[in-house]
Amino acid sequence: MSNVVVVYHSGYGHTRVMAEAVAHGVERHPGSLCRLISVEDVAEHWEHLHQADAIIFGAPTYMGSASAAFKGFMEDTAGFYLAQPWRDKLAAGFTNSGCLCGDKLNTLLQMAVFAAQHSMIWVGLDLLPARSGSGVFDGQLNRLGSSLGAMAQSNVEQSPERAPPMEDRCTAAHLGERVARLAARMGRGVD
Repeated sequence: MSNVVVVYHSGYGHTRVMAEAVAHGVERHPGSLCRLISVEDVAEHWEHLHQADAIIFGAPTYMGSASAAFKGFMEDTAGFYLAQPWRDKLAAGFTNSGCLCGDKLNTLLQMAVFAAQHSMIWVGLDLLPARSGSGVFDGQLNRLGSSLGAMAQSNVEQSPERAPPMEDRCTAAHLGERVARLAARMGRGVD
């Protein structure tokens, strides 16, 4: 069993769709529970974050960086930084942008460094990049070829009901399930 929190910001709804997919993946692991917390509501939920076995961070990539709202959440953690309540918790991340690249790697790097500053253990994506000679991925996971975390690309003119594509949602769910599985293993002391 593992207790996982997904804390995220979503400006237009697309990153919320990814957060929901991550939570679905967490709950696919038997006995694991997931709580979704928007950064706008985090002030009411710090204790849930402190009690979690793992925290998965999610933010859209705007202008090559995590959104300002997500960075505000990161800065708000300075109030308990010295107490290290997140020490040895698992951490992972996901991001979404309107462009295929969109400099999303920079956002995942920001999250990984943030986790390291809180003495957390980062969990990357354990999937090889999808392969396509024609640009059609037919349900393959890790369509955007990330190793550090789950990446998604949402066409900006499409609503969150249509974007990001299913491959990106399934990749996010895979990440959530992996984090839940590893958190449960750590909790039982299984090597």
